[in-house]
Amino acid sequence: MSPWLEVVLRAASVLAAFLVLPLVVGQTEHKVMAHMQGRLGPMYAGGFHGWAQLVADGVKFVQKEDITPARADRGVFRLAPAVALIPYLVALAVIPLSPTVVGADVEASAVLVLAAMGVGIIGTLMAGWSSANKYSLLGAMRSAAQLVSYELPMVLAVASVALAAGSLSLVGIAEAWNPWWLLWQFPGAFVFLVAALAELQRPPFDMPVADSEIVFGSYTEYSGLRFAFFLLAEYAGIVVMSLLFAVLYLGGWAGPFESGLGWLWTLLKGFAVAVVVIWLRVSWPRLREDQLQRLAWVWLVPIALLQLAITAVGVVMTR
Repeated sequence: MSPWLEVVLRAASVLAAFLVLPLVVGQTEHKVMAHMQGRLGPMYAGGFHGWAQLVADGVKFVQKEDITPARADRGVFRLAPAVALIPYLVALAVIPLSPTVVGADVEASAVLVLAAMGVGIIGTLMAGWSSANKYSLLGAMRSAAQLVSYELPMVLAVASVALAAGSLSLVGIAEAWNPWWLLWQFPGAFVFLVAALAELQRPPFDMPVADSEIVFGSYTEYSGLRFAFFLLAEYAGIVVMSLLFAVLYLGGWAGPFESGLGWLWTLLKGFAVAVVVIWLRVSWPRLREDQLQRLAWVWLVPIALLQLAITAVGVVMTR
């Protein structure tokens, strides 16, 4: 196979996964929330248990009018959804499902994923600033404060795993994983999961899009396909965070399958983490802004620093 053809096939595979996996997570959220709340949920679109509901929603969004407010900064307003969505595509391209099933095997891929996800929040800031809406601007400011608070504990948690594995490559980290990490790195895993929820602005950390307070935050003025892109970015973020958690803390493709099916094991672990994310949305009420900041700086940062110190001592003692 020629190198150019291989690149094209890898790019097409990543794009297909980027379009399909968020839809699977979205449909799962519909059904899991319905069962947890004792209701049926969408049942008719597509026949069996309403499997095509998200397809119907997508068609609905395409048909809606794309409106730009008269006083908005039109260029920034229209570009914001793409800026929010594309970083997750970049991150997904370097997360390995197995040593051979990866869009781009990049050195220091753990750093690249964190950097890409940090860029995604700029799309939310652009949307809030350019909308010429006070609710949108307030949502954007909340998003910025949330990013500053929770990016640090997430980076510290990943640094602990990378130190334990002796590698910044996600492939290297997954290959260095062993079952003892479930105990040794558990505090870091907890910090990472909480920080990931906050980065994704998922309940109970959905203050930037709190509909009962600020309409829909940065996305208030958006409609049609551009609004759908922001929703797709949210589900794509869940996919990226879930797969990253599976690779860092659950061993990725390590499991009772032969090596050729290891990618399936990674997907199953990531899907289980995504279900936990959905369960937390149903189960926990929204925090206040002061509670959000207190959780990050009083609890998560010290726990992440303690985890990093314990990992450093453990690595030094075992070498």
